[in-house]
Amino acid sequence: MATLAEIRRRIASMKNTQQITRAMQAVAASKLRRAQSRSEAARPYADKMAEVLTEVASRVSTFKHPFLVPREVNKRLLILVTADRGLAGGLNVNAFRVGLNYLRQGEGNSIDAIGRKGRDFFRRLRVPILAEVTGLGDRPELKDVLPAITAAIDEYMAGKVDEVALVYTRFISTARLEPTVKVLIPVKVPERKEGPRVDYVYEPEAEVVLSRLLPRYVEAQVYAAVLENQASFYSAQMIAMRNATDNAGELIDDLTLLRNKVRQATITKELMEIVGGAEALAAG
Repeated sequence: MATLAEIRRRIASMKNTQQITRAMQAVAASKLRRAQSRSEAARPYADKMAEVLTEVASRVSTFKHPFLVPREVNKRLLILVTADRGLAGGLNVNAFRVGLNYLRQGEGNSIDAIGRKGRDFFRRLRVPILAEVTGLGDRPELKDVLPAITAAIDEYMAGKVDEVALVYTRFISTARLEPTVKVLIPVKVPERKEGPRVDYVYEPEAEVVLSRLLPRYVEAQVYAAVLENQASFYSAQMIAMRNATDNAGELIDDLTLLRNKVRQATITKELMEIVGGAEALAAG
């Protein structure tokens, strides 16, 4: 059995750990609110981009941009969005699992890694990494992730890959984070909603507008995914640190009970030794 001094040291250590996890939980909760605001602010832009794309594509009947023409899929490129840090429960592991399931559909696939955890994981598996972006911080901007997006677009346009997909963790609510995979290229143009149409005059031609709009649409989708993943990370970290704080509290309670038992046993043993010594002296 552990000594009283050892138990006291473990209790003090667990109390220090509990203070750290409680502080990390508070920081994650604060950052989650900001990340949520940034993600929600980006959604109207992405939605409007999709709406404009739908409208322009509906007016171009004969023109077929390479982004709109499906190919026979032999090689795939995955843009994998993960966090740069851990201590977030199963957030990154779930994204890894979804990404692996996608890559296992064929041979010779590669990834674009946005986030250090995804890069390190697939590097250990010896999956070819076409491009990587790490160290985005708490306020990522589109220009920070553009190198990975540009590399993916160039690979597709050069015919080296036949499909580009995106994996990230979608933030639905604090308690619900959903690993998501969706095909980016070829682009599936959203269906146009029924209703009156405005007859626009395009300058330059609609075909040129569509050619320039499609890469911007892909960029907007990836950037929105980065913001969603960041909100998911802070949500997962907040929950993980709350659970760690609660677990530390339970362990402290168990150790305190054990300390009391050991102290009581020590006192009882000392009393018995004193009584035994007194009886020995009286008998002598």
